[in-house]
Amino acid sequence: MKAEVDRLSSIGFIREVDYPTWLANVVMVRKPSKGWRMCVDCTNLNRACPKDSFPLPHIDQLVDATAGHALLSFMDSYSGYNQIFMHPEDQAHTSFITDRDLY
Repeated sequence: MKAEVDRLSSIGFIREVDYPTWLANVVMVRKPSKGWRMCVDCTNLNRACPKDSFPLPHIDQLVDATAGHALLSFMDSYSGYNQIFMHPEDQAHTSFITDRDLY
């Protein structure tokens, strides 16, 4: 975990915080191949969030929507999840705790 936190901190994905309004725990998950993946457990945050008032589409609707198109693209980039910009007001809800510090 220390190596991953240091890596994320050095590239600017995370930073130390002093007084977070919300804290989540870190969970280490075994990768299918080998090694470990650091995950932040946002279960309690998800429970506290308001529910969406619209249903998600079913997979058959998504597949049907792509019919007739000549090109379909799936994109993934290095640490793709971390490439999503977050509204500054929401950043306070992404804090997590390790045995060393708060981020």
